Amino acid sequence: MNVRAPIAAPTLEALTELVIQRIVVGDDVAASKYFSGKPVDDPVREQQIIDSVRASAVQPDIDPDSTEAFFRAQIEASKVVQRGLLAYWAAHPDKAPTSGPDLNVIREKLDALTTQLLAELVRVDNLRGTGLRCEISLAIANATGAAHHLNPLHRRALRTASTATC
Repeated sequence: MNVRAPIAAPTLEALTELVIQRIVVGDDVAASKYFSGKPVDDPVREQQIIDSVRASAVQPDIDPDSTEAFFRAQIEASKVVQRGLLAYWAAHPDKAPTSGPDLNVIREKLDALTTQLLAELVRVDNLRGTGLRCEISLAIANATGAAHHLNPLHRRALRTASTATC
């Protein structure tokens, strides 16, 4: 008798780990903007990201509107980190970074994470529209893994990033 193992239902752990990686990159974005004096908000760059993910959502046939909402939440989460760190460094200049990374290099990391996030959104697409099942999976994903190592600012950013997951 050949017994097959049941196929595991998709979960949101891998998606959440990628979201956390993107949130952590926000530290580098904040450091870069600290030294360059660039504002946290970058509407042109944000629109480029949104346009790109909407176009990318068409090919694997995932909903462009929910994909856009998800990535808008990621952008807002990054702003939570940036604003939080910039305010902290303004109040505690002795804790501020001593150098700022090149924003173009950071954007390459963010673009790579965007590609990975899109692939993961495709993998969990059927779970995202399940209401309570998705919310439970998201709560579990946010309570485990790398989320345990996040400080309060980054946990707040994770909550922001998670608002459009389900």
